[in-house]
Amino acid sequence: MQLFAFGINHQTAPIAVREQLAFNVDAVEPALRDLVGQCATKEATILSTCNRTEVYCNTREPVQIVNWLANYHELRLSEIEPYLYTLPNEQAVKHAFRVASGLDSMVLGEPQILGQMKQAVRCAGQAGTLGFLLHKLFQRTFSVAKDVRTQTEIGSNLVSMAAAAVRLAERIFPSIAEQGILFIGAGEMIELNAMHFAAQSPKRMTVANRTLERAQALAQRIGGHAITLSELPEQLAHHDIIITSTASPLPILGKGMIERALKTRKHRPLFIVDLAVPRDVEAEVAELSDVFLYTVDDLSEIVRDGLDARQDAVKEAEIIINSGVTDFIHWMESREVVPTIRALRDHVERQRSHEMQRALRMLTNGDSPEKVLESLSSALTNKFLHAPTSALNQARAEDRDGLLAMVHRIYDIGTSE
Repeated sequence: MQLFAFGINHQTAPIAVREQLAFNVDAVEPALRDLVGQCATKEATILSTCNRTEVYCNTREPVQIVNWLANYHELRLSEIEPYLYTLPNEQAVKHAFRVASGLDSMVLGEPQILGQMKQAVRCAGQAGTLGFLLHKLFQRTFSVAKDVRTQTEIGSNLVSMAAAAVRLAERIFPSIAEQGILFIGAGEMIELNAMHFAAQSPKRMTVANRTLERAQALAQRIGGHAITLSELPEQLAHHDIIITSTASPLPILGKGMIERALKTRKHRPLFIVDLAVPRDVEAEVAELSDVFLYTVDDLSEIVRDGLDARQDAVKEAEIIINSGVTDFIHWMESREVVPTIRALRDHVERQRSHEMQRALRMLTNGDSPEKVLESLSSALTNKFLHAPTSALNQARAEDRDGLLAMVHRIYDIGTSE
């Protein structure tokens, strides 16, 4: 078994690179099938979030996976290599455990990544690429993450992306209660933000989504109203704060659309938080006057608040994780001997079957049961001991001590014996 984790994250790559390697949720299963069809692996899982894109797989050809990742996104390998990490075996296991436990997140200890990883595993299962090794890896990953959550204070003093967005908005506007807020999208990230902003009792809240039904469901929970994405050009100017996080592969808020909204607003400030990867807002929008545009990377300083209070919990979490890694690597190494054990059992079974047939013929010929049993047990003893005794007799002097020690260990022979 050769376990690998490949990927980029917020620590190794800026958002401009991450968005190029991101997988839309609907594209993950087809991508996994393409991966196992193109590369020397039957096991693969893709984890793609706003902060990371990672591939976990069981392969002896890691270079193939890296090449596939670049080719799938129509990029040159040289464009992503500076940002890419390749983690084999033990490093891959530890990385998976740290990611699921929230230790590798932009928001230290955030719980959302665990749900995202579980969704990635479900996608791999549906795609037929979640093999024996990865199934065991993620089973153990979720167990370790649960231990970290329940046995440490890693989630204490947590500042989420949603809370960070509220804090940023409070720097721009004296009172959020006087502002109109537009949420674009209806997924988990938008829902978290909507709940945080709704607690500030804003003047107006609107939810825009591709499907009106999902927008209406969220709008009803926060006391807002729903619109479709096609209504955005007319609605932008009526809102002061825009929070967007969709799965669109292309920007949905362009520079021209924002310019027209600013003109209608008579250049009153427009605060935008783009939590999507790939980005929902064209980068050129940041150049406009009266626009305050923030991406997930821009929130990093704020979400570090409370970090010091969680450092002791990090140390405790690392102890739990390291113990889990040791156990899992031991399990992986034990699986390496399974083919040899199976071959040994098959070899012994053939010998047993042969002697059993000979014993049955002796009984048919009228030999006494005592004689047959004696002959059978003697023949089996000789056959089972033939290989080790021959190896000992033929061993060279420099090999003999090691071989003797191994035989004593295998057959549990004491020194007195």
